[in-house]
Amino acid sequence: MELLQRISLTCVQRALAGLDWAARHHSHAEDLPAHLATGVKGEDEAFFYLRRKGYTVVARRWSSGEIPGDLDMIAWQDPLLCVVEVKTRTARDATPAEVAVDSHKRHVLRRLARQYVRQLPQQTAPQVRFDILSVYLVPGQKMEFEHFESAFGWTERLDRYQ
Repeated sequence: MELLQRISLTCVQRALAGLDWAARHHSHAEDLPAHLATGVKGEDEAFFYLRRKGYTVVARRWSSGEIPGDLDMIAWQDPLLCVVEVKTRTARDATPAEVAVDSHKRHVLRRLARQYVRQLPQQTAPQVRFDILSVYLVPGQKMEFEHFESAFGWTERLDRYQ
């Protein structure tokens, strides 16, 4: 990514962080529960991480309205459509964040991805890849990302995390 684009993206990220801070400190609405606020922060950071890697993010927290659940992030990496499940943690435990994407969650993500692909205006369905992006927001430490490309496939037999 060109230097000017990186600088611009960093400026946007900092501006949004400032707006989020102002909204939290001047809002009369109740704050989100801590675990939900952590998830939103992780998804925000994941968005900028993917943008820096050259992805074109086309949807965040997409839901069909017909199927329960949502897709955290949908992005294009060249001709490949990537469905990205973001898992955020504030500590490094014995169990990595990506393990939380269990069989049930993968099933829900597949159903939602099928619905998303059906509503695309193209005649031919794009190739789809399912990724897991673990974001670690450990207090006092530098933010870390672990991106598992092709973490699972359209069927259970292709899953790496079972």
